[in-house]
Amino acid sequence: MTPFDRTRSLVSLKLERDAVFLYDQLAAIERDPARAEAFRSIAANERRHAEIWASRLAADDVAIPPFSGPRTRIRFVLLAARLMGTSAVSDMVRALEGDEETAYLAHDDPSLAGMIEDERAHAEVWRNLDAGTITAAGTGPKAPPTERFHVKGNSGTLRASIFGVSDGLVSNLSLVMGVVGAAAGNAIIVLAGVAGLLAGAASMAAGEWISMKSQREVFERQIEVEREELRVMPEQEERELAALYQRKGIPEADARRLARHLMEDPEMALDTKVREELGLDPDQLGSPWGAAGGSFVAFVVGAFVPLVPFLVTSGPPAFYGSLGLSFVALFVVGGGVSLLTGRSLWRSGLRQMIIGALAAAITYAVGTVIGVSAA
Repeated sequence: MTPFDRTRSLVSLKLERDAVFLYDQLAAIERDPARAEAFRSIAANERRHAEIWASRLAADDVAIPPFSGPRTRIRFVLLAARLMGTSAVSDMVRALEGDEETAYLAHDDPSLAGMIEDERAHAEVWRNLDAGTITAAGTGPKAPPTERFHVKGNSGTLRASIFGVSDGLVSNLSLVMGVVGAAAGNAIIVLAGVAGLLAGAASMAAGEWISMKSQREVFERQIEVEREELRVMPEQEERELAALYQRKGIPEADARRLARHLMEDPEMALDTKVREELGLDPDQLGSPWGAAGGSFVAFVVGAFVPLVPFLVTSGPPAFYGSLGLSFVALFVVGGGVSLLTGRSLWRSGLRQMIIGALAAAITYAVGTVIGVSAA
């Protein structure tokens, strides 16, 4: 190995050890035995990968460092899993699998093809788990969903929360800084901040409710149309199901047999038609009230941060305290976004902080101009 190869191999060993820790903990957190078994299976696979890297390094007389614990990103994923369940961290874990695959591709070593394929298989396991099909790592589906239309995941919850907090933080920081720029008194700043917090949160919640409700009604209408078609013209629907399976590469005779079997259970046939023909997931139509409530709370949490210093003090201490506290919160929110995108935590955090700072600077400048004009 060259020094560069050794460094990359040590990085790969670290990624695999972190993955072992992650999946061992996810298996301990998960209450569904089938999902927990899938996590243990992936952990065993990652443990085998770690042993391969350790052996490669040892063969080149490289000292194998002891495992010093997982990186911060892994700890955050596990915290989210403990608070909201393993389904909520699906997107983040798949992004981590993508990191491992990218690291292996950078080696440009054909002998790593098997491990690269394993990492892709792990991501597929998550997709199957989210869809309600329990799988073993790398083996594909091993059992159908045990409940129809049963919610198995809510990966978007964390994403919506992060962006809701971000919206509240940036918008109310900008509002507060605009009022500060106008040289308003502390009472006016607090009044404007509270008004902006409530107005923004209410607006966001109402918009989310209308959007989710409208979307749900459209989806429900499409599902009802399919249900009625299955009732009125079952023969034609059976032919459509058979044609659907044929397009997936299943021989015609087998496709017809599958379609006939599905039509014996109208609800199963409906579920298949909705997922395959309409591209909808009946499990994840979403709750308008849940979406509205979550958006309201997330916005309030973010919007409250710039207000805190003005509630306990005033003048320059409150001004600088608000900026400092908001910048820290912006960096944390940006770091949260990196957990979803797989990008660098520092880069995402700094980007979010710069965006918030620019918005605050613009409104502060506008507020200063308006304050001088008014004076």
